[in-house]
Amino acid sequence: MGREWLFSLIPLTIGVACLGIGTYGLRRAALLRRKGVSAVGRIVRHEVIRSDEGATFYHPVAAWTSPDGRAHEHSSRFGRGSVGHAYRVGANVTVRYDPEQPRRFEVVGWDAKTVDLVFTVLGSVFTAGTVIVLLVRLLTL
Repeated sequence: MGREWLFSLIPLTIGVACLGIGTYGLRRAALLRRKGVSAVGRIVRHEVIRSDEGATFYHPVAAWTSPDGRAHEHSSRFGRGSVGHAYRVGANVTVRYDPEQPRRFEVVGWDAKTVDLVFTVLGSVFTAGTVIVLLVRLLTL
């Protein structure tokens, strides 16, 4: 086995990175389901992010007040290419947040665990596939 095994580091690295991102997101969602508190919030604006390819993503910024009277305003970690009527500026939304770290929150209906699930599955497939190929190569030498 020469240096060609080095090329297997590319899908392995991509797999481990995707697996890490997806697992982080799923754990975050599980934490919010367990410890999260719901509050009525309002979309105050959208942070607009433009990619190098010209795509535009809108991240809603939600504002809400916790039961202790503190005001919170944070941007969603998920962006979409368009904003539906239910998430326009001024719309009332349900926010689920961690009372210990209010920056860790989700806008119910906007933030979906589907993205994290896709990253986890793809990361698992890339990682497991690469490891299996490397093991087969090592065993058949």
